[in-house]
Amino acid sequence: MKKNKGKVCLVGAGPGDPGLITVKGLECLKKAAVVVYDHLANRSLLQNVPPLAKMVYVGKKGAFHSQSQEGINALLVREARRGKIVVRLKGGDPFVFGRGGEEAEALAEAGVPFEVVPGVTSAIAVPAYAGIPVTHRDFVSDVAFVTGHEKDEQGASPPDWKALARIGTVVFLMGWRNLAEIARKLVGAGRDPKTPTAVVEWGTLSRQRVVVGTLASIAGEVFRAKIKPPTVIIVGSVVNLRRKINWFEKKPLFGRRILVTRPRSQAGELSRLLSAEGADVVEFPAIEIRPPKNFKALDKAIRNIRRFDWVLWTSVNGVQAFFDRWVHLKKDIRDLAGIRFAAVGPATAKAIEKFHLKVSAVAEEYRAEGLLRAMSRHPLKGKTVLVARAEVARVLLPEKLKKMGARVTEVAAYRMKFPVHRRRELVQLMTKPPIDCLTFASSATVENFSRLLGKSHFHLAKSIPVASIGPLTTRTVRKAGFSRIIQPRQATIPHLASAILDKLKKQTRMD
Repeated sequence: MKKNKGKVCLVGAGPGDPGLITVKGLECLKKAAVVVYDHLANRSLLQNVPPLAKMVYVGKKGAFHSQSQEGINALLVREARRGKIVVRLKGGDPFVFGRGGEEAEALAEAGVPFEVVPGVTSAIAVPAYAGIPVTHRDFVSDVAFVTGHEKDEQGASPPDWKALARIGTVVFLMGWRNLAEIARKLVGAGRDPKTPTAVVEWGTLSRQRVVVGTLASIAGEVFRAKIKPPTVIIVGSVVNLRRKINWFEKKPLFGRRILVTRPRSQAGELSRLLSAEGADVVEFPAIEIRPPKNFKALDKAIRNIRRFDWVLWTSVNGVQAFFDRWVHLKKDIRDLAGIRFAAVGPATAKAIEKFHLKVSAVAEEYRAEGLLRAMSRHPLKGKTVLVARAEVARVLLPEKLKKMGARVTEVAAYRMKFPVHRRRELVQLMTKPPIDCLTFASSATVENFSRLLGKSHFHLAKSIPVASIGPLTTRTVRKAGFSRIIQPRQATIPHLASAILDKLKKQTRMD
C-alpha cells in the first residue's frame, strides 16, 4: 500500500449481540480513523474505536434513508483517498443483502484498496437465538436465504417461489412489510399452509420477541403481537424445535434493560457480566474521563519517581492515565524498582498488576477509608507517598496519610467532566422502553446522572431499582432521592453484577 493511500474495511457487525462480531472485525475498529455505520450495527461496538475517530451514521430505517447508496459509496472513496483507514460497519454480513458487493465494486472501480471482513449473518444467528436451527438431519438438509423486500433489489430477478416452496427451511430478511404476501406466494407455489413459521423481532438482543404460527396464520399473529422491524422470518418444520431448545430467552436477566453509568473505559466488565445473563445493557457514561488541565505536576512526579517510597492509586482511571503519561515521557519501567504500590479495591490492583508490578496494599472496599486501613499495616513515618488521582477528590486520604507520618504529594492524573451535551439523550433513554435497573459505581456518577435529568425529569428514574457498589455511593444514592437500592456485600464489579442478578431474577416485571 502506498504511504499516502487509505483503505476501506467492509466489516460485518453481526446480527445485534455485540459479542458476535469477529476478532478481525474488532481489530479493524480499533485502527479506524473513520467509521461509517448502519442502523442495525450495535452502537456499543463504537466504544472500540479510537477517541478521535470520525463517526458517520448512514443508516436506513424503514422508508427513511439517511443517505443514498451512491452517497455512501462516494463517502468511502473520498475518506480513503485522504489517507484514512475507513471501516464500513454493516449489520450482519456485508455480502448477505447488505449491499457490500455494491460498495466493493465502487471501491474497486475507484482504485481504493479494501478488504472484506465477513460477519455472522442474522439469517443464521437470529433463528439460533430463538432456538431454531436452520438445518437438522432429522428434518431438513437444505436452507435458502431470501430478501423479503424485493424493491430493495432493483434489477434483480424475483424469487422462484416454486423452487422456494420445495426447500426445507426458508429464511426471509427484511420481509416484515410483505409477510402476508410472502405466505400467500409460498402457499400458492405448493407449500403446505400448515407449515410452521416464526417471526423474530430484535433477534440476539434481550428485547427479542418471537411469534410462532403457520404460513396461514402468521400474518395475523404478528399483527396481534404488534411485532415491528427488524425481523427475521423462518419457514419450515425446524420451527417446532423451538419448544425444546429455546435457550436464550431462559436466561435469568432476559428482557431486563439495565443502564450502566460507568465511564466508557470502565463499563466493559459490568456490561459483559450482565449481558452474559441475558440483560439488555445500555451504556450511558455519566462521567467523561479527560486529561488534566495541564501535565506539569504529573510530569514532575514521574520524572522524579525515584524519590517516592509509595505510589497510591484510587481508581483504574488513575492507573491508566499515569502510565499513559509514563509512556509519553519515555520512562523506563525499571525506574519503579524498590517502590511499593497501593490500590483502592481489587479492580485497581488488577490494573496495576497488568504492568507487571506487585501491589503491597489493597483496600478490600472501593473507598479511601479502606485504603487507609490497608496502609495502616505498613510503617509510614517519614515515607514519601505519591497519590495519583482525579483532579477533584476527597481530602480525607492525603490528610490521614500525613497524620500517619507520611510526606504526601498529590497529583492530578486525570479529570472527570460532566457530560452536559448528553442531557437530551438520557431523557430519551429513560422514557421508552423502560429501564429495569440503574447502576452506579461511584458517587460522581450518581450526582452527574441526577444533574443531567434535573428536577423536571427525575421522576422518570426515582422508582427504578438502583444498584450501588458500596456504602459511600449508597449514601449519595439515598441523598439523590432513590429508595429502591441494591448493594453487594463486597464493593467489586463482579459482586455488583451478582447482586443485580439475585434481585432482578426474583422480581416480576411489575415489581
